[in-house]
Amino acid sequence: MTIAIVGAGLGGLALARVLHLHDIEAVVYEREASRGARGQGGMLDIHSGQRALREAGLIDEFFAIARGEGQDMRLLTPDGTLLLREDTPDDAPLLRPEVDRADLRDLLLDSLPEGVVRWGHAFESAADGVLRFADGSSAPYDLLVGADGANSRVRALLTEARPVHIGQNVVELCISDIDRTHPDLAAMVGRGNYWVLGKGVSLAAQRNGDGRVRIGISFYNTPEDWFTTSGIPFDDPAAARARLIDLLAGWDARFTALIAAADDTVVPRAITTLPTGLTWPSKPGVTLLGDAAHLMPPVGEGANMALLDGALLGLALAAHPGDFAAAVREYEREMFDRTSTAARESAKIQDLLMSPDAAQRLLAFFQPG
Repeated sequence: MTIAIVGAGLGGLALARVLHLHDIEAVVYEREASRGARGQGGMLDIHSGQRALREAGLIDEFFAIARGEGQDMRLLTPDGTLLLREDTPDDAPLLRPEVDRADLRDLLLDSLPEGVVRWGHAFESAADGVLRFADGSSAPYDLLVGADGANSRVRALLTEARPVHIGQNVVELCISDIDRTHPDLAAMVGRGNYWVLGKGVSLAAQRNGDGRVRIGISFYNTPEDWFTTSGIPFDDPAAARARLIDLLAGWDARFTALIAAADDTVVPRAITTLPTGLTWPSKPGVTLLGDAAHLMPPVGEGANMALLDGALLGLALAAHPGDFAAAVREYEREMFDRTSTAARESAKIQDLLMSPDAAQRLLAFFQPG
């Protein structure tokens, strides 16, 4: 019985790892040419996903690479007013530590036997128990798991749902080696997350474990084609930074200094989600996990849900050896309920961030009562 996992993201790799621990063979097909073919993004807040890493037998290794100090947070308004500062004691429990996505992915990859991940296999279609790839090759399967992210091609086998834009457009920037190049800005950002929330605009700066600070400037209640009308020349990094500073007119100079100090990589990212509570009729030969199944606003739940999806699907398959239909039904029932709750909570936070008084509402969220 052949289990084929399309996508070597966190969820797909967690599934492969749990199956490996239960002596169940699986193959992961990944479109990228190698593990280092592209950057893997920034830091992740791993909380509920720690259960998945325990099931995968990797929790100690996870704690070794996690950054407890990444739980630090500072919340400010555009005029420079500090609303909240939380500094994590060195002996605090690792309840919501930050971890570099690339490090976590490497941990999962290194836990798998050689050859489980087949690089350079871009999924094209599946029918009659045969996967077909962009290079013309094919492979058999009995169970196909779509772990291929927001723009999943496997998803079409189960549902016509597609991601839709939610009115948020983000410009991502980066300051490399910030402690050496800009020590004043490094001290301002601190060890964890630094948020400035204005009306319809936010700036989030996040310390990464490799010495970078990643910056995301979010423009809320904007249309999907906003990047084409914003006047940001993405092919000219210096001019793009200047335009972004213009768009933050009236903001404290310390915040716009972060933009001025950024590297020449300026990345536009339109934010999309799948419908909250998405389900589909169960099919014994195919299922989905992670963003392919339940793409949510980027407020801290997506990676955790993907890890849990992978681990719990693996446990269901181990509990029903040879009966993929029963395992998939059990997994999907639990996954639909769990991720619908997470998606609703994520949508509430997203609505908060898009509100005119986002800073005060977020402060109340973190300090209720």
